[in-house]
Amino acid sequence: MPKVESKVESAHIEHPDADKLKNAQIFDVLAEERVFMTDEQSRLVCRKIDRVILPVLVWVYFLQILDKSVLGYGAIFGMRTDANLTGHQYSLVSSSGYWAQLAWQPFSAWLIVKVPHRILMPIIVFCWGVSTVGLAASTNFAGLLASRFLLGLFEASCLPLFAIITTTWYRRSEQSWRICFWYGTNGLASMLGSLLAYGCSFLSPSASLHRYQVLFLIVGLITVITAPWIYWKLDNNPAEARFLTPEERLWAVERLRDNNQGSSSQKVNWSQVGEAMWSPVTWLFVALTFCVNTCASVSNTFGPLIISGIGFTSRITILLNIPFGALQVLVIVLASYLAVRFRIKSAIIAAIVVPCVAGSAMLYALPRENNNGPLLLGYYLIAFLFAGNPLVIGWLSANVSGQSKKSTTIAMYQVGSSVGNIVGPLLFSTDQAPLYKAGIRAVLGLFISVVGIAAILAALLFMLNKRKEAERVRNGKPAKIHDRSMDTKYGTAQVDEDEEVGKGGVALGGNSFKDMSDFKNDEFVYLL
Repeated sequence: MPKVESKVESAHIEHPDADKLKNAQIFDVLAEERVFMTDEQSRLVCRKIDRVILPVLVWVYFLQILDKSVLGYGAIFGMRTDANLTGHQYSLVSSSGYWAQLAWQPFSAWLIVKVPHRILMPIIVFCWGVSTVGLAASTNFAGLLASRFLLGLFEASCLPLFAIITTTWYRRSEQSWRICFWYGTNGLASMLGSLLAYGCSFLSPSASLHRYQVLFLIVGLITVITAPWIYWKLDNNPAEARFLTPEERLWAVERLRDNNQGSSSQKVNWSQVGEAMWSPVTWLFVALTFCVNTCASVSNTFGPLIISGIGFTSRITILLNIPFGALQVLVIVLASYLAVRFRIKSAIIAAIVVPCVAGSAMLYALPRENNNGPLLLGYYLIAFLFAGNPLVIGWLSANVSGQSKKSTTIAMYQVGSSVGNIVGPLLFSTDQAPLYKAGIRAVLGLFISVVGIAAILAALLFMLNKRKEAERVRNGKPAKIHDRSMDTKYGTAQVDEDEEVGKGGVALGGNSFKDMSDFKNDEFVYLL
């Protein structure tokens, strides 16, 4: 295989076999030879990835949130009455999708490793779109339960898959913003869902279709027709990208070297699976995710009901949920900026919980009479919580390497999310209406727990970095290494020889494209 060489100021890499290199061959070449490239070349590739891959992630995640949230709008349109839902039945319908996700996660982790992303994503999107259409045909508890269960089952691989795709295409310094872009559609979906629900509220009642069934049908069909477009646009990884030239594929893979997160692999490494299962870091992330998503049920399932309980009509309730969605977008963007600027996600996660504690305390303590403004403000403050999940996803994704370990760890994240979303609605029984004080009190305690777990996790990662330093010294490498994966400006040309070669003469960077876990790779640096 010819040697890959380049001058930094060169506009192109002259490689005689570049157009013949396939996925595995590209990783083999770059494992032995560094491709020197400029920051401008790195940015060129990143812009191309943003134009092709990022819109797919943004649109599909938007649809996933929209499909999932329409159930809450159905509740204020009389779905509970029309379907004869009593007691905890509405909560069970809402949580049934998360039961499906919880049961499906082991298989989901296996699918993400074994099935190419370009095949897996359109299949699951088509299937959950059909399930949303099925909600429109459901007129009783059993039908709603079954359709919501299937919707959750096919959505189970969505978030883990998106996290893997983000780490597959982007440097660690770029991942927070990209997660912000696709996860931030939570707020946009809330806003559009509210507008759709408001429009449907003017439909005349029909003997064949209720207004909420029309809403379910619209969003379900949009999702179904999206599936072929995904297959057309998506690629599996940078080494196979059809929208990049042969030279640019080399650049796209090279720019990921500093991530130290290995190459994509379709082989299940069972030792990495076991490592993920036994790691205390994994379980702390699961606990953190559980608390965040249990608290999210305040708005996801019972948000419209809480607003209407303050004293607003159904139509006004729908419109008042639009500012809540806009605030979600703003806080997610703000949190992502702070994460990129200060690179300490643990502290930012703790900070965003403070407004949530204040908001839930207001909802719990303030009387409902003559307090519409303060109560609505308390509800809006809970929107700060929606910056939590993208921060946790980015934090987790950046702190794990090895394809099988990444898939398993992110699947376990989804387990924590699913359990939280199962427990959350059950805290808000309709018997508590309109105050829901018992549920709000429980959520207040969980908000406080988030701060404690984030602090413990940061301390553990700090100690792991210290252990990595000692390990590098034993292996003839420098104790302290500069984590270039978090540099906003790419610069493989400016390599400090003293930094890159330790006292034992062992060069760094040899593990970058090996399918090694973060635990086994002594050059991996954990982010706090």
